[in-house]
Amino acid sequence: MNVDNRAEVRRVLVITLLLNLVVLAIKAVVGILTGSLSLLADALHSVTDSANNVLGLIASHFASPQPDREHPYGHQKFDAIGALGIAAFLGMACFEIVSGAIERIVTGGKEVTISPSQLWILLIVLGINIFVAFYERRVGVRIGSSILVADSKHTMSDIWVTMLVILGLIGVWQSGQLNLPQLQWLDVVLAFPVALLVFRSGWEVLTDNLPWLVDEVAIAPEAIHAIAMQVPGVLNCHDIASRGMVGRQVFIEMHAIVEAKDVETAHEITENIEAQLEQRFGPARILIHIEPQGYQSDRISYGSQPPS
Repeated sequence: MNVDNRAEVRRVLVITLLLNLVVLAIKAVVGILTGSLSLLADALHSVTDSANNVLGLIASHFASPQPDREHPYGHQKFDAIGALGIAAFLGMACFEIVSGAIERIVTGGKEVTISPSQLWILLIVLGINIFVAFYERRVGVRIGSSILVADSKHTMSDIWVTMLVILGLIGVWQSGQLNLPQLQWLDVVLAFPVALLVFRSGWEVLTDNLPWLVDEVAIAPEAIHAIAMQVPGVLNCHDIASRGMVGRQVFIEMHAIVEAKDVETAHEITENIEAQLEQRFGPARILIHIEPQGYQSDRISYGSQPPS
């Protein structure tokens, strides 16, 4: 049975949006005051955090798990599309960070200056990011929302980015204390690993959600076959297919050869198969085509060949 958790998803996204806007404002103001390229790049990363929350709110509005006449399989792919939008935002952020760092190396720029009080403010920002990441992930895993899990991964990358930026700015601060102007380059150098972390986060979001959109196999057909064969009355099953995401929503189709002399007995067998599969793989919509005892097929899955 599908459960519509969109109201809880929207509540979480609204809370994190407000927190991300606070983080964005602080990073932008401190970045402008200090002239820090890495901090401004981190602020750009936080722009994508807020944009992702807005995108998630739009996607969750359309991502109803309940079918209707126009969408008989539900609307949950809107959720995955929203997650891919997050990956696109991360890719743009990565490009902007790298291009800004290269421009600073080529053309130079003004000296970065930062005070201890500004560093303490950034530590508060780091604490907010940590709270948002773990809050989103905990709720996302509990209710099976890919948009929340994807956004938590983005925010987790923001944590590492902010930590790197703070370390670099501590070095920049010490450059004035220790009279080591070479430490000023830390601000530019650290912009590159920041970009790498952003790219990695986007890649993970992309690979997590593409299988759902392209209907990649969700469950190995051999695993479905093994469970079905344990049900009394099942002689064999073949042409097994599955798609979706285990734990969230899967669709399973199969042909079953059953030992039954009437429709009522065959129906009872298929009900038992469906119960076993749903217990093992979570919410599932299962379609089973019944075939008589005399039917023969050794092909478990599409594309597999029977033994010679």
